[in-house]
Amino acid sequence: MINLKKNIKLLITLFILLGISFNFNLVYSAGNVDADSDKATLYNSGKKLILRAKKLEKKDKIEKAKKLYLKAYKKLEKAYAKDKKNADILNYLGYTLRKTGDLEQAEVYYLKGLEIDSGHLGINEYLGELYVQTGRIELAKERLQVLDGCKCEEYDELKELIEEN
Repeated sequence: MINLKKNIKLLITLFILLGISFNFNLVYSAGNVDADSDKATLYNSGKKLILRAKKLEKKDKIEKAKKLYLKAYKKLEKAYAKDKKNADILNYLGYTLRKTGDLEQAEVYYLKGLEIDSGHLGINEYLGELYVQTGRIELAKERLQVLDGCKCEEYDELKELIEEN
């Protein structure tokens, strides 16, 4: 009888320890957010804000669009701090700055992005647009040459913009 009581106490103690251990593991894993997941969330949030801002621009709500571009920039800046080798993040950092009027810094981000991926469709198009916007048509044509043969909307849009200017 005494052995049975000791075994039951031992089992109860074991279950309690297992339960506590399991609970600690859950708390640890919930608090240990994966950095890649966080980076992706920041990037996706920034991208969604950009898409909303583009819609506002089409409706001529420029000031509201600029506010969204700035919010997007802040999220993308945090994503970039976690991943310095992501050309997509650099593309949208440049895009948000270009849309809010900081053309010099936008160009810096675009060029950093091209160092990572020289054939990036978005960066080549948007950098070409920036060059048109700043009156550097020859540089815009260089970006168009990079896009030549891609059979993509980036090429068509940049070509049309260059021809208009």
